[in-house]
Amino acid sequence: MANPIKQLAGETAIYGLSTILARVINFALVPLYTRVLSQAQYGVFSEFMAYIAMLQVVLTLGLETGCFRYASKEGADPGKVFSNAFVTVFGICALFFACVTVFSDGIATAMGYPGFARLIVYCGLILLIDCTTAILFAKLRHEHKALRFAVIKTLKILTEVGVNLLLYLVMAQRFAAGSSLWLTRFVSAVPDFTYPIFAILVSCLVCLVLIAPELLKLTFRLDRSLIRRLLVYSLPLMVAGLPGIMNDVLDRVLMRFINADPVNWRADLGVYQAAVKLAVIMQLFVQMFRYAAEPFFFQREKDKDGKKIYADVLNYFTAFCMFGFVTLMLFMDEIGLILGKDFRVGLDITPIMLMAYIITGILFNVNIWYKLSEKTGYAVWITLAGLVVTVIVNLIFMPRYSYHAAAWGHIASYLTMLVLTAALGRRHYPIPYNWGVVLLLVAGGLGIWGLSLLLPEMGIWTKVLVHSAFVLLYIFFAFAIFAIHKRRIVR
Repeated sequence: MANPIKQLAGETAIYGLSTILARVINFALVPLYTRVLSQAQYGVFSEFMAYIAMLQVVLTLGLETGCFRYASKEGADPGKVFSNAFVTVFGICALFFACVTVFSDGIATAMGYPGFARLIVYCGLILLIDCTTAILFAKLRHEHKALRFAVIKTLKILTEVGVNLLLYLVMAQRFAAGSSLWLTRFVSAVPDFTYPIFAILVSCLVCLVLIAPELLKLTFRLDRSLIRRLLVYSLPLMVAGLPGIMNDVLDRVLMRFINADPVNWRADLGVYQAAVKLAVIMQLFVQMFRYAAEPFFFQREKDKDGKKIYADVLNYFTAFCMFGFVTLMLFMDEIGLILGKDFRVGLDITPIMLMAYIITGILFNVNIWYKLSEKTGYAVWITLAGLVVTVIVNLIFMPRYSYHAAAWGHIASYLTMLVLTAALGRRHYPIPYNWGVVLLLVAGGLGIWGLSLLLPEMGIWTKVLVHSAFVLLYIFFAFAIFAIHKRRIVR
């Protein structure tokens, strides 16, 4: 029997390599955005992406995780499970898209973007395609088809990047010269925030074509009883997921109303999101880990030493994340040059967001208890508590500190949810996490970074050598912690 940790690591690597490759290529657009777009225009794009992110959680109904639960049950028919989930999500999304299309003019005007009704329609179509194909991607994950999943996702993001480059670097000049004007029926003739959203739409259409063979494998034999059971299990996860995504994006919405500078809120939002992009590498690792870990955790539930495996996974996960934190922060001055000059004023929030993403990763490891025990109702209250903290922090501090309050709000919210999840899990589904090891790994990384801040100014090559030594120091520190922990277990 294959080593479960090695199996998880192997699938994480496949998901990860494709995700990192795709996102790194996509990340290459940040220098373009922050040099071509103004701070305010980048802020508008960020605002639309926040709405899309929140609606994706609602429209998928939490059925991705629900499919894993019921397709993994003994005697279950996975094809039937995924078919019923797909039909349910498609029906909801199609109705939503129809409503958005009919009322697009009014929605655009109400948001303060009159004349951009087609952008509202684009967002509705993006949601229709993304949410329905999410069930098909969940099917690939369940079947451990990590490579096919990775190839399609990579091609999707490559399409998005390619369309962006084509529009900004080629078509914008052609529009100015009076040629290819037929395309201006779909995008603006002047480079603005509509280009990246149109690029996302094109990439979704390409993705739909690539994953269509999986769609043809579904049976579409509806089972009302199965749909009801899926929804009873999954809807609490959706309700819980909505406050969760709102914790991530609510600050972008609130800036419209309570920013310290009410006139230039879009510019502040643009600066904030550009700085957050530099922390995206940590978010990428958490996401690729989640793709592999969720089905892995369910499938190891019956193992004799399953709970010990969960605890070991958390230790290794934390060590790797803090290694990434130390590496990124020690070379942040150089990494920050990726952003356009006008956007670098927000770099001081990057370490805050890096730690926030690490906490979300730890939280994902720990919250597996209510998914395995089918007590998903707790997820609602936990994430609602986190959302309350997010709202309170932003309402109190954003009018004075703008996006700095937003960044610290993430830390406060995720810590609240982590503490609540760990406490409830210890009571209802105890897993032997070693929190002492986790805290030492985090403290060691923060301590090494803090120590580096005390160093005097150095030349570039001296700095590279010294900071590389600090990175190696953390690696040795983590190995020492694991060695000591192992000896204690042996005793």
